[in-house]
Amino acid sequence: MWYSKTTLIDKESCLIYKGPCFIIEWFYDENGYSQPYEYFLKSSTGQKRKFLLLAKKMGDFGKIIDKKKFRNEGDKIYTFKPQPDRYLCFFKTGKKIIVTNAFRKKGDKLPEQEKTLAINNMANYYLSHKDSMEE
Repeated sequence: MWYSKTTLIDKESCLIYKGPCFIIEWFYDENGYSQPYEYFLKSSTGQKRKFLLLAKKMGDFGKIIDKKKFRNEGDKIYTFKPQPDRYLCFFKTGKKIIVTNAFRKKGDKLPEQEKTLAINNMANYYLSHKDSMEE
């Protein structure tokens, strides 16, 4: 893998942004590792800014209408799209959005393995947080 599993997060440190409409958090596994957070840390300052602006907009206003910036990918998975990066996520009850994985877009379509990873991380999130599968 291109990243190292050195930065660990937990319930207190997984917050990306807290707005009046949504709280946006990083997904992390049972060991405290977060692939999207690690990806974010390795991004350039400009790329970080693009993602954080989208997260702030969603947190503050509750929607991003532009499909070039945020899109429903089906199967309860959505994508923040700060070009050329992609941050996959899902909505959780309690006005939360959980960012499950991140990658650099290389083609026109969402890679199936990235969507599968997002779906698996969503299921793991609900298992580890003992929540229902509600949106």
